Amino acid sequence: MNIHEHQGKDLFRQYKIPVPQGIAVYSVEEAVKAAPQVSASGPWVVKAQIHAGGRGKGGGVKVAKTLDEVKQYASKILGMTLVTHQTGPEGRLVRRLLIEEGAQITKELYLSVTLDRATSKLAIIASTEGGMDIEEVAAHTPAKIFKEWISPVAGLADYQCRRLSKKMGLAGPQAKQFGDILRKIVRLFQEQDCALAEVNPLIITGKGDLVALDAKIGFDDNAGFRHPIWAELNDPTEENPSETAAKKFELSYISLDGNIGCMVNGAGLAMATMDIIKLEGGSPANFLDVGGGATEAKVKEAFKIILSDEKVKAILVNIFGGIMKCDVIATGIISAARELKLTVPLVVRLEGTNVDLGKKLLGESGLKIIPATGMKEAAQKVVAAAEGKL
Repeated sequence: MNIHEHQGKDLFRQYKIPVPQGIAVYSVEEAVKAAPQVSASGPWVVKAQIHAGGRGKGGGVKVAKTLDEVKQYASKILGMTLVTHQTGPEGRLVRRLLIEEGAQITKELYLSVTLDRATSKLAIIASTEGGMDIEEVAAHTPAKIFKEWISPVAGLADYQCRRLSKKMGLAGPQAKQFGDILRKIVRLFQEQDCALAEVNPLIITGKGDLVALDAKIGFDDNAGFRHPIWAELNDPTEENPSETAAKKFELSYISLDGNIGCMVNGAGLAMATMDIIKLEGGSPANFLDVGGGATEAKVKEAFKIILSDEKVKAILVNIFGGIMKCDVIATGIISAARELKLTVPLVVRLEGTNVDLGKKLLGESGLKIIPATGMKEAAQKVVAAAEGKL
């Protein structure tokens, strides 16, 4: 789960990480009213609030020197569809802004904390080349990216702060400030169950102070039960509507770019299903795990979510009946296909508990269901169906 920049900065303030003064607004009138509260004389920064990076390049960040310019930029940005390298060509609609005091920047740095699953440690990633082109730095000059790994047992060590400060070219008071910010952001990451805590840029001001000019926070959804406040921070308008609908029915769904809808039980089988579709020349439209104890209602909702994607040209249902019984899945498939008036080709592969009964129900349903007896055959048939060859 991601949150907006202004929400991330509110979290930074709780941990006493230095950030500029700013106010989130939802209208042009609120923007003009907020500006003098942020800074008496300006300049002010008008920043689009969407869950994506690259806002500056897309025209979503403007520096205003007068209140008239605040009004002008707020009018232009609020309500625009902002397209960046992270939004895709469809872009994101800007529904809120952050009005922030301007800052004198002498240097832009980069700092983030994330989980390195390969080592089971937290990874600190830092660079002297912060700003909008950090991806280019990582791709073309990786020597400018510095990393430290934190043991969950030992925690962040003082020598790691000193070593990273030196690599960042910081000394004296700035090195001390950097170490303090680093410790606080690591603590925030751990206490708030983050998946990512990123500051880009972490600036050095004209006075020589370090300030977090941006805040990108992502939470680990699995820890949501520990943080009821996340419900207040969540902005459903920034999420894929199908993924939001899937959460309501406890379905694990991720939208992808292909044209073959997948409905599978079990994450491992779902990944294998997508792999074999790719191997046979197709492209999955989604990851969808209905879980081990899916009901007829869940299966029906899963179909609705898959079919809400206009790119889907065929559907593959690949179920191994363990706890879940194949006849229950078959009943759900039949019910959903009839209710939704399914028109795209449907390939079904069932194995496991009550498989014979499940196949019998599908065969007697009168629906145009394409049966498959193995994963390879199922993948071949659904790829052919998506191409209009079956």
